[in-house]
Amino acid sequence: MATDGESISMSVAVAACVAMAVFYVLILYAPTVILRLPSASSYSEFMIRRFICAAICTVASLVFTAFILPIKSWEASVILGVYGIRTDHLWQGVVYPLLLTSLIYASSLVLKLLLLLESWKENGGGCSSFNYIRSFFQTIPASVLTGASNVSVWRNFIVAPVTEELVFRACMIPLLLCAGFRIYTAIFLCPVLFSLAHLNHFREMYIRHNRSYLRATLIVGLQLGYTVIFGAYASFLFIRTGHLAAPLFAHIFCNYMGLPVLYAQGKGLVSAAFLGGVVGFVSLLFPLTKPLMYNDSTNDCPCWLGYCLWH
Repeated sequence: MATDGESISMSVAVAACVAMAVFYVLILYAPTVILRLPSASSYSEFMIRRFICAAICTVASLVFTAFILPIKSWEASVILGVYGIRTDHLWQGVVYPLLLTSLIYASSLVLKLLLLLESWKENGGGCSSFNYIRSFFQTIPASVLTGASNVSVWRNFIVAPVTEELVFRACMIPLLLCAGFRIYTAIFLCPVLFSLAHLNHFREMYIRHNRSYLRATLIVGLQLGYTVIFGAYASFLFIRTGHLAAPLFAHIFCNYMGLPVLYAQGKGLVSAAFLGGVVGFVSLLFPLTKPLMYNDSTNDCPCWLGYCLWH
């Protein structure tokens, strides 16, 4: 990326990114290893400790990155802009990436619809179906309250997506681009660090869940492969849109949906939807992420970063 101001060296940028990734993992064990606190008495207490540790790491990474980058202005709007935290073009930064991401889950969404139709038929259709739908909507408030008190919900849909996107996208990508790495190098380098930050899952699988070494390796290997793919996609969204909201909401949506459904016995429409979704995703990947749709500039580059750093 061409610059007309100061820059940082590639080695410094890579070292900073590795340090943040390692810190993100190691701090999770700080309560028992460093602070010598007794083991958590419940799963909720265990997760809350991790939430606090992840928050500390995220704040430290944001401050650390701000001091390394050659930011010319310390206005809040400029600093937040470097991290992709912007209010302009916000709805585009949320809606278009979500639509794009949903194409990968076309098969899962079709399966859910088919199951809903089957349930509707089992309930007799007509008035009974309306009663079923009404009772479903009546349970939404209770479901929201239950979810708000569930630490797993907080972990999967709030804490993990927010802290991971801030550290592994908002902090690392500006560092790599400012150091002169090519865009696609940054897109594929961040996911490697992102996946390595999930290696602690092996310890949990092997020790906490008492899985065999082979089974734990296979499970974590699959998770790492998935996180590399998603990490590359999230990095792509962040660079192309300049909005942290783009990878953040995609992250939350993927956490909610899980792995895409490839096949459902007796439901060929599901497989057809998956193939159609993949074709649609590939076809619309670049059109729906044109930088011009998210920035007031005609440059086909991460222009938000250049503006924040050198103006």
